[in-house]
Amino acid sequence: MRTCYTGEVSRAHLDQTVTLYGWVHRRRDHGGVIFIDLRDRAGLAQIVVDPDNRETFATAERIRNEYCLRVTGLVRLRPEGTANPDLHSGEIEILCREIEILNTSVTPPFQLDDDNLSETTRLTHRVLDLRRPQMQRNLLLRHRVSMSVRKYLDALGFIDIETPMLTRSTPEGARDYLVPSRVNPGEFFALPQSPQLFKQMLMVSGFDRYYQITKCFRDEDLRADRQPEFTQIDCETSFLDEAQIREIFEGMVREVFREVQGVELPDPFPAMSWSEAMRRFGSDKPDLRVKLEFVDVGDLMRDVDFKVFSGPANDPASRVVALRVPGGGSLPRSEIDAYTKFVGIYGARGLAYIKVNDAASVPEGLQSPIVKNIHVDALRALIERTGAADGDLIFFGADRTKVVNDALGALRVKLGLSDFGREHGLFEPGWQPLWVVDFPMFEYDEGEGRYTAAHHPFTCPKAGHEDLLETDPGQALARAYDMVLNGWEIGGGSERIHRADVQRKVFKALNIDEDEARLKFGFLLDALQYGAPPHGGLAFGLDRLVTLMSGAESIRDVIAFPKTQRAQCLLTHAPSAVDEKQLRELHIRVRQAEAK
Repeated sequence: MRTCYTGEVSRAHLDQTVTLYGWVHRRRDHGGVIFIDLRDRAGLAQIVVDPDNRETFATAERIRNEYCLRVTGLVRLRPEGTANPDLHSGEIEILCREIEILNTSVTPPFQLDDDNLSETTRLTHRVLDLRRPQMQRNLLLRHRVSMSVRKYLDALGFIDIETPMLTRSTPEGARDYLVPSRVNPGEFFALPQSPQLFKQMLMVSGFDRYYQITKCFRDEDLRADRQPEFTQIDCETSFLDEAQIREIFEGMVREVFREVQGVELPDPFPAMSWSEAMRRFGSDKPDLRVKLEFVDVGDLMRDVDFKVFSGPANDPASRVVALRVPGGGSLPRSEIDAYTKFVGIYGARGLAYIKVNDAASVPEGLQSPIVKNIHVDALRALIERTGAADGDLIFFGADRTKVVNDALGALRVKLGLSDFGREHGLFEPGWQPLWVVDFPMFEYDEGEGRYTAAHHPFTCPKAGHEDLLETDPGQALARAYDMVLNGWEIGGGSERIHRADVQRKVFKALNIDEDEARLKFGFLLDALQYGAPPHGGLAFGLDRLVTLMSGAESIRDVIAFPKTQRAQCLLTHAPSAVDEKQLRELHIRVRQAEAK
C-alpha cells in the first residue's frame, strides 16, 4: 500500500518507513552507491540504494529510466550541503530497503527533462510527453480549475445537465462535423458547435440555472488557441439582466484565480464598448498590458499629396491611424523592415513610418520618405495629436478598416511583447481582464449582399434598438458581452431573444423567411411559444483559461490528447480510412480526391 505520493515525502516523514510507487526519472551510480530519482504526478524523491543490501543493490543495477518501481525505505535527512530547495522533498532522501521492478521500459525516444523537443515528437509520443512534470502540472491545474468552477456554480444553485452530442446541423458560424446515420440512410447528425439551442430550451423547461463542462466541435482553421474539439464551461440562467449575469460570472473567474493561484483580480472588471475597443486598439479582445493605442488621423490626411493616405482618408469604408511608439526612433531599419513584412500577413501593403528626431522642428526634425508628400500643417497637427516627442517613432495604417485594424492591431501587440517593448515600458506585466460590450447585432457580408448575425440569430438587441432591426440593421447593437483576459477572449455570451415579435424582426433583417426559420430552428421556435422566460448566459473556453493560467504557449499544452493544426492526432493516427464494409453500411461512397 502506498504511504503517500512520491513528491509529497518531506521532513514530516523523518524516521518513518514509507512505500512509494513511481517511475525512474534518473539513475546515478556514484562509486558504489546508486541514486534513483523516483517520479510520480506529485514530483520527485531521491532514493539511495546502499551496496550493503546486496539483493536490493543487484536489482537497482538493472534499473533504467522509466522503469516502474515499488520502493520501501527509511526517510532520513540528506547530508549537509546536499539539500535541493527546488523540490518539496529536497531536504530528505529514502534509504531503500526493498525495491521491486513492476515493469521495465524500452529506451525512451527522448529525455523527459529535454526542453527542446519538437511538438511533432511530443504529440507522437504523447503518453511519455504527459509524464513530463510541466505537462502533469498543466493537467492538474486544469482539474483544479474545473473543480473550482463546479463548486462556485453549485453554491449559486446551478444544475449540471448534459445535452446531446448527436444533434442536427444548425448554422453557428463554422462548419459542422457530420456523423452519418446507419439506420437513416442519407441523413446525418452533427456534433454540436455549442449547446446553445439546448440550453435555451432548458430555460423554457424551468431549469433556470444550468451549467455544463462539455465538449464542442468546430471544423475551422486551427491556430494556437483553437482545436477541432474543445471544452466549454457553458452556462445559462433565467430572470437576470446583462449586468447581473456579468456579475455572477466575473465573480466565478475571480474566485477561480483566487482559489487556484492565489491571485486577486480587479473588482470590478473594467468594461469597454466594442466601438471604443476597435477605435483604440483595432481589436475586440485588446491586450491591455500593452500601453500603445491607435490615434485616428484620417481627417488630417484628406488633402495631402500622399495618395496612400488621402485615398483611405476620403473613403468611409477605410481608416488612417497612427501608432506612436515611445523611444521607437532607436529601432534599426532591419527591424522596421521585419515589421513591414509582419503586417503583410494581415493584408497590409506596406508600413509607413516617421522618425521624430526633433518634435519642435517640423518638417526638418522628421525623418521619413513620406514627409515630403505631407504638407506642414498636417505634420504639425499629427505631432500634436499623437503627442510624439523626440526619439519617438510613428507607424501608420491606411487601408480598408478591417485591414488596418488587423494589421496595426497585431503590430501593436508584437511591439509591446517584444524585448524592445518591455525595455521601454510599453508592456505592463500582470492580469488585465476586460468586459467588451455593446457589440453590433449584424455584420454585412458584401459577397452575399446581406447581413449575418455577429453572434447568433437569437441574440437580443439592446433596449431601444428593436426598431433599427427594420430601419437600419447595421446600427443595431446587441446585448452581447465578451470577457477578455490579456488579449484572449476567454468567454462570451448574451441575453437571448424570448419574444416572438423581436425574433421575427431579427429573422427579417437576416433575410431568413418563415420556411427557412422553421426548417433550421423550428424545434426552438416551438419551445419559445410556451411562456419562455427572459434568459441569457455565457460560455467560457476552459482550454484557453487554463492556458493563460499555466503560462503555456498553446491550448495543446493543456489538453491531454490534442490534434495538430491539420486536425490530426499523431498518437492514434486519426483521422484514418475505414474499410469498405463500414462505408456500405452507412450508404457512403468515397470519391477519389482530385490531384492538387
